[in-house]
Amino acid sequence: MPAWSVRLIDELDTIDRRVNDLARGLSPEQLNWKPTENLWSVGQCLQHLYAANEVYLPAIANALGDRPPSPVQDITPGWLGRWFIRTYIEPSSRGKRARAPRKIAPAEQIDPSVLDQFLRSNDVARDLVRRAGAYNINRIRFRNPFIPLLRFTVGTGLEIVWRHQRRHLLQAERIKQTPTFPQQ
Repeated sequence: MPAWSVRLIDELDTIDRRVNDLARGLSPEQLNWKPTENLWSVGQCLQHLYAANEVYLPAIANALGDRPPSPVQDITPGWLGRWFIRTYIEPSSRGKRARAPRKIAPAEQIDPSVLDQFLRSNDVARDLVRRAGAYNINRIRFRNPFIPLLRFTVGTGLEIVWRHQRRHLLQAERIKQTPTFPQQ
């Protein structure tokens, strides 16, 4: 397995552990609590990530198709991918905040089953990373399902998946650390 796929699987495993620590055992009230009306709840962060996986991962998987094997050792995003990750995905006070695309905007009330849905979707992500390890993920492109004019490499797309998760996991952790977060 290429080094990049080992790294991404490790990142996804770490995210799963952190999400479990964060959300397992939260009451519906805690899962849906929002610090202010215009901010998301822990549950909304998780539903957003689950929905993103449900839309984004199939687009990446479809791009692999029946390509001949040609593995690479590293992911090397192009300038557009690097800019997109730095500007929209990486958590930063300098980054741009954009509204979630309607396809993956969370509902107002979130069911506690969202945790298991998200974790299962990350199982799919890990399977995709393993499958993609056989290909030149720096050359195969896919159409971004949220911004159809953008075409990223599969490698960039996989980087976006885990970095996007990290961003919203940090957001959810901040929510739970809010002094007014409901205690059980």
